[in-house]
This record gives sequence, structure tokens and C-alpha cells, in this order.
Amino acid sequence: MKLLYFAWVRQKIGRSEEVVDPPANVRTAGDLAAWLVLRGEGYADALADLKRVRVAINQEHASFAAPVGAGDEVAFFPPVTGG
Repeated sequence: MKLLYFAWVRQKIGRSEEVVDPPANVRTAGDLAAWLVLRGEGYADALADLKRVRVAINQEHASFAAPVGAGDEVAFFPPVTGG
């Protein structure tokens, strides 16, 4: 699974992308975020409050209840506002 991080999420985690092999119990984007939080302080800081983060799966906006799989590309980013 390829993970992408954007804006302040990238800054807190310290990388823009990585490839991971999460355990079998990671079935949704929310499960993935919870697993990532356990990987270290930067992840925990960036993903502790999912109300402050958005997720896209295979380049489509998704909810944290959406399923994820081994071949997916999952992006985490802050909400975007326009004006």
C-alpha cells in the first residue's frame, strides 16, 4: 500500500510518501490511521484527531470508514478551504 502525506501532515510525519504492509486487521482508512499512530510521535501528532485530516483512496475523496487494500494508494491531507 502506498501512502502519501501532504501539507502539515507531511511536515509532522517527516516524509511525503512511503510504502507499507499493514497487518490484516487494517481494513478501513480509519484502521490504517489508527495503526499509523502507533508507529511513532510524528504519526500520532498528525493523525490523532481525524476531524482535522482528510483521506483519499486511489485519488478519490473517501471517508475513514472506506475499505483499503494492499494495492491502494492512500493520501492523508488537511481540509482545503477556498476563498
